[in-house]
Amino acid sequence: MDRALYVGMSGAIATLRAQTANSHNLANAGTVGFRAELAAAQAINVDGPGFQTRVNARLGDNGWDSAQGSLMQTGEQLDIALKGEHWLAVQAPDGSEAYTRAGDLRLDANGQLRTSSGLAVLGDAGPLAIPASTSVTIGNDGTITAVPNGQSAAAQVVIGRLKVVSGSQQDLDRGADGLMRAKSGVAPDPAAGDVLASGVLEGSNVNLAGAMVNMINLARQFELQSKVMRAAEDNAQAATSLVKLA
Repeated sequence: MDRALYVGMSGAIATLRAQTANSHNLANAGTVGFRAELAAAQAINVDGPGFQTRVNARLGDNGWDSAQGSLMQTGEQLDIALKGEHWLAVQAPDGSEAYTRAGDLRLDANGQLRTSSGLAVLGDAGPLAIPASTSVTIGNDGTITAVPNGQSAAAQVVIGRLKVVSGSQQDLDRGADGLMRAKSGVAPDPAAGDVLASGVLEGSNVNLAGAMVNMINLARQFELQSKVMRAAEDNAQAATSLVKLA
């Protein structure tokens, strides 16, 4: 069978996977702290006899876009935005430690600090719980202070400190659940100092216009690759007809 069929097929598969990543980015354009997924096809030579004139396509994992998302002032006492390459430590559903940029934090009915998706937020000593308080403040270094119910503002107590780590694309892998985890053999360094802003949320860093243009380009690429496969099939049928006539 003509190798052009495999060339077109591999390109179409890579395009479909790139379209999946692009659609995922579009779907999360409004998700707090979301990092856009990057995907690009790589050319792989077709092995075998003859000249190296044809290549297959393979979609490579290029990680995520590390650019800062837009900042939105909310004034909410539990909203935070991580600065630089800092990540908030949370407890994943399987109990392991994972990292996120989503800073829209909430208190559950038991006073435990959680992300908007329900994950427990970790402090230096484990999951954080905040007693019933009239006000809660998160400092730029992650320190949580609160005024217990019935107490004056002067009776502030330190509850704990958010666990914040530093991590780049070389240190972290994105899981299927959207959470980042340390790569094998890597231990993210604890971050200290001015690591976050309170009363602020970081939006998604997805370029909506760019993602829409990319969606159209990928659709056109898939159409061209489908035409290559149809042309290869037509050639094969024509060749079969000639053999029968002979």
